[in-house]
Amino acid sequence: MMNLYLGVDFGTSGARAIVINHDRQVEYEIKYPFASDQINDENLTIIWQTILFDLIKQIPLEIRQNIQAISIDGTSATVLLCDRSGQPISQPILYNDNRGEIYLEKLRAIAPADSPVLSASSSLAKLLWLTSNICQPNISYYFMHQADWLAYSLHGQIGISDLHNTLKLGYDVANDQYPTWLTQLISNIKNTSNINLQLPNVLQPGQVIGKITKAITENLDLSADCDICAGTTDSIAAFLASGASSPGEAVTSLGSTLVIKLLSEYPVNAPEYGIYSHRLGNYWLVGGASNTGGAVLRHYFTEAELVTLSQQINPAEITNLDYYPLVKPGDRFPINDPQLLPRITPCPASSREFLHGLLTGIAKIETRGYQLLQEFGTTPVQKIYTAGGGAKNHIWSAIRQYYLQVNMAEALHQQAAFGVALLARGKRNL
Repeated sequence: MMNLYLGVDFGTSGARAIVINHDRQVEYEIKYPFASDQINDENLTIIWQTILFDLIKQIPLEIRQNIQAISIDGTSATVLLCDRSGQPISQPILYNDNRGEIYLEKLRAIAPADSPVLSASSSLAKLLWLTSNICQPNISYYFMHQADWLAYSLHGQIGISDLHNTLKLGYDVANDQYPTWLTQLISNIKNTSNINLQLPNVLQPGQVIGKITKAITENLDLSADCDICAGTTDSIAAFLASGASSPGEAVTSLGSTLVIKLLSEYPVNAPEYGIYSHRLGNYWLVGGASNTGGAVLRHYFTEAELVTLSQQINPAEITNLDYYPLVKPGDRFPINDPQLLPRITPCPASSREFLHGLLTGIAKIETRGYQLLQEFGTTPVQKIYTAGGGAKNHIWSAIRQYYLQVNMAEALHQQAAFGVALLARGKRNL
C-alpha cells in the first residue's frame, strides 16, 4: 500500500488540493476557483466546508483511501468566532478587512512596539472588534482562523491552531507562548464583559492533532487511521513549495495579492510598515503582504486580455505612468495605511499602456518591499522564486527583473497546496 499525503490550500482566489507520495511526487491535483459572490456570501463558512469536502470527494477512491495525513492552509488573519461545538457565531472577517483600525490605539498602549498585532487587519484587532460587536455575556466563544476551523471540520477538536496563523494574534513565536500582555488583555475582557473567550492552543505546523472523526471517515471514504495535522498560512505554504531553503532566498507570491517572504538569519518586526517574522526552524521568514496584485489586474481585464495585451508590451520600455494599483483604499505593506488611496491615473487611451503601467506599479511595490527588508537588517536577498498565477506572465517577470536586479526563478512547485502537503508528509523541520 502506498502512503499518500493531502494538502489543501484555501487562498484568496480559490481552493486547491494536492496529493503527494512519500517521494514528494504529485499523485493527484484538483482546484476550485471562487466565484465573486461566494467570497461575500453570508454563509461563507458553509461554502468553505462544502468546497473542502467536495475537493476530497473528487479525489479517486483508490488514492483517497491511501491518504495517511491531511494538512490545510488558509489566508492569514481570516478569522471567526465559534461556540464550543464548533458552530460559527460570526461571519468570518477576511484577511484584508480593516475594521479593527479603531482598536489600534488601545493595542499600541499594551503591545510591544514591534508586534505584528499593530495593524488594522491583524487577527487581534479583529478579535477586539468581535468581542465588542458580536459577543454576549455568559457565553463561551472560541477564536479560530480559517485553517483552524477547516481542520476542525475533519478532526473535531475545538480550539487548536498553529504557530504561523497565531502570529498576528500576538502569539510569541520566539518563546512559543502567549505573552503576559495578551493573556492579561483577554482576562480583562472576560472580567469586564463576562465573556468566556478561549484563545486556541498552538501547535507546530505539521504536528499531528489527531485522527479524522468517524463521521467524516464514513462521509468522505477516508482511512480511519488518517491523521489531521496542524496547518499554516497560504503564503508560507507557497514558500515551502517553492524550493527556497537557504538564508537570502525569497519567494514572491503573485496571486490575488502580492506576498513576499525572505528566509533570514535575523527576524524583523516593523508593524508600521507591515513587516513581520515567522519562525521557520533555525531561521526566520520575514516579509509582508500587499493588497496589490492579480485582483487589480482582473478588475480591469479578462484573463484572455491579460495574455494578449502582455504579449504586446516591450518590457525594456519604461512607462511614465506612476501607479499604486489597488482595488479599493487601504494597504498593509510596504505602506501600512488602511486609508491609502489607489493611484491609477492618468488612464491612457491604450489598454496596452494601461496594463504596462499596472504591471510596473506592482513591480515597484514588490521592489520597495524587499528594499525595506534590507534596510531593517535581514539577510541580503540573493535569489527570488516566483509562485502564483503571475509567475506564468513572462513579460511581467521581465519588468520585475529590471526593478529587482537579483537572480530570479520560477518556484519548483507553484501551488501552496504542495507546500502544505509536505507538512502532512512530515519530516520537515519547521
